[in-house]
Amino acid sequence: MKMIYVPLIKKALKEDLGKNGDITTDSIIPEKQKGKAVLKAKSNGILCGLEVFEDTFFYVDKDLKIETFFKDGNRLEKGDVVAVIKGRLNSILKAERTALNFIQRMSGISTAADQFVSAVSGTNATILDTRKTLPGFRILDKYAVKTGGAKNHRMGLFDMFLIKDNHISAAGSVTKAIEKALKFKKDNKLKAKIEVEIKNITEFKEALALEVDWIMLDNMKTDEIKKCVSLNKGKKKLEVSGNVTLDTVRKLAETGVDYISSGSLTHSVKALDLSLLVE
Repeated sequence: MKMIYVPLIKKALKEDLGKNGDITTDSIIPEKQKGKAVLKAKSNGILCGLEVFEDTFFYVDKDLKIETFFKDGNRLEKGDVVAVIKGRLNSILKAERTALNFIQRMSGISTAADQFVSAVSGTNATILDTRKTLPGFRILDKYAVKTGGAKNHRMGLFDMFLIKDNHISAAGSVTKAIEKALKFKKDNKLKAKIEVEIKNITEFKEALALEVDWIMLDNMKTDEIKKCVSLNKGKKKLEVSGNVTLDTVRKLAETGVDYISSGSLTHSVKALDLSLLVE
């Protein structure tokens, strides 16, 4: 994963430091002045992104020393000391915000994933993410989802067929769209699974009779979802999607579906509150 995130670190630091560097820090703190900074949790959550956090500092100054007390996936409580950084204060402050941006976002995602997984505990439903990730950060976003205990849906457009409403509209019908996907899969000798998004019982029955692996029930009411589960009889994997929240996810899971996907895990994540203070 390092090959993915190191270029992101470089780009983020370049964005922050620009051509002139950290003019505030350079004007106030002598280059050789040493010190330490402490990373603390200011709220409860699931830690994620510690390696990216560390490597952001090391990219600025390889001589910095970092001691960590937790690992990705560990549960943090308010007040926990996560890490201590020692070395040139000038370097620590230059990397501070960029490093925090990474770890706070990733920990926020893993915390949200943990909350969703906990909410459906005891059911057969698996929580999935979506492609609604920060552009360029998909690997990190999806890693954070897994760290929080949820699962990844497809990584991109290349590893799974997902026939959505726009595809169906362009093809003319659910059946025609699926037939085109099946032909493409066969002609190109692909092993990718095929999923189709439907929005009502009529489309569900149409998809159920065809060669698809998954059927996505998009923005359907609970009673409609239950009917689909009953009609399905375990033939296809069923996924619920559309405006899934912590308040609704348990009720959806209890319908008996296999998967519940939520874009909110990554597209509107609340960063975990972490602070880095010089002592």
